Amino acid sequence: MDAPETVHRGFANRETKLKGAMYLLGIDIGTSGVKALLIDTAGRVVASASESYPLYTPQPLWAEQDPDDWWNATCKVIRRVLADSGVAAFEIRGVGLSGQMHGSVFLDENGESIRPALLWCDQRTAAECAWITERVGERKVLETTLNPVLTGFQAGKIIWLRRHEPENYARVKQVLLPKDFIRYRLTGASATEVSDASGTALFDVPRRDWAYEMLNALELPRAWFPKVYESPEITGRITAQAAQATGLAEGTPVVGGAGDQAAGAVGVGVVQAGRASVSIGTSGVVFAHLDAPQVDAQYRTHTFCHAVPGAWHVMGVMLMAGGALQWYRDTFMPQESFDTALAEAEAVSPSSEGLLFLPYLSGERTPHADPKARGAFVGATLAHGRGHFTRAVLEGVAYGLRDSLEILREMGLSLHQLRLTGGGAKSPLWRQILADVFGQPVHTLQAEEGPAFGVALLAGVGTGVWNSVPEACAQTVRLADSTEPNPAHQPLYEAGYAQYRQLYPALKPFF
Repeated sequence: MDAPETVHRGFANRETKLKGAMYLLGIDIGTSGVKALLIDTAGRVVASASESYPLYTPQPLWAEQDPDDWWNATCKVIRRVLADSGVAAFEIRGVGLSGQMHGSVFLDENGESIRPALLWCDQRTAAECAWITERVGERKVLETTLNPVLTGFQAGKIIWLRRHEPENYARVKQVLLPKDFIRYRLTGASATEVSDASGTALFDVPRRDWAYEMLNALELPRAWFPKVYESPEITGRITAQAAQATGLAEGTPVVGGAGDQAAGAVGVGVVQAGRASVSIGTSGVVFAHLDAPQVDAQYRTHTFCHAVPGAWHVMGVMLMAGGALQWYRDTFMPQESFDTALAEAEAVSPSSEGLLFLPYLSGERTPHADPKARGAFVGATLAHGRGHFTRAVLEGVAYGLRDSLEILREMGLSLHQLRLTGGGAKSPLWRQILADVFGQPVHTLQAEEGPAFGVALLAGVGTGVWNSVPEACAQTVRLADSTEPNPAHQPLYEAGYAQYRQLYPALKPFF
């Protein structure tokens, strides 16, 4: 009897320590790498660490990653923040998970990945998405998921596997989203939460549960899909094996967390009506809080469950935003820094003297939902230099984001405060271009740490540090600077945006 009693006492001691813990850990499984962020219960950053991993493109328009790369990188960054902060593992009260949305991780009966994960930016599934829509019925799909079935979403990837890799499909026992694979490795629990599940095209967004009729119609086993939680709910606890791999304390709670966009919105306080965030990472997103589900009549935007229990959000997504600038710099200025590129762009007048850039380098979602859309520079003359092309990229992304903002305005949303997030928000030039193109002020945060900060706050809500997500944001999120639109620039950008909107229909026949 001694051994079981000792084990029980040890777990009870860990529980007592965790209840008094004063730190929260957020982990974000991004496309380019994983980030771990440790904060205290006042929202101050104690330590952070990042680790990159490769992206594989075995064919044009394909995008894959190895889930084991995510796990190995996650173990490294957790150990690094623990070492750098000097915080003991038992002082971490809870863990929150965020990650790139829509990806498909296929696990076998042993919980091992069967093949590389298909990512959000993978565009191979157009035929499968059309088949799903026909099989289920377009009206049923839209009423249930509040979104069309898009190539980036998870549903098409599952059907693609069934059609093209039947031997792998036959081995599938679980289908997880990227962050939920990390949850599985940390806790042993097959679980997800409402915001990320909303982007699978297999989720009943108004009811906040799996769309079981759709699963049946597509002949997909219900057992493959994880249990669904609200974002702040505890979904599992760190196992002994995961504790050994990461340095975390066994028994530490792990909450649902959120998809990267909902997590980022929590991290910048977009948790009430009237607020929206504009994110410029690899992709670009305009994100607004909803107190009730609401859709664009043409379904050009996505309506998903928010990480705030009982709330939803609407967002427009462009697939290449900061990614377009990265591509441009790497391709045409490989020896130059981003600072050099931006300085050259700043010397160019607004609207780039008529040079326009269409940023559809990997297809597009909002507003066109066209995986075949392509990028283009239009209007080049001998008078245009490198700085013009760089500025045209910045302006093209701003115009693409305005497309989403205009749709939200058409839906009747009053967005009185726009909060900028992501790497692009760090550029004063890009902030000014955005304010000028949007025609309203944009705001930055005193500390903007992205989705990892948002899910650290969710971990605090789930473990009792705060009573609600809005309360957590009110106590930890602070505005910093505001960038006002320049009245002298706005006529140029209004004319430029009108021209930009003509590019896609004019060029579509060539795609």
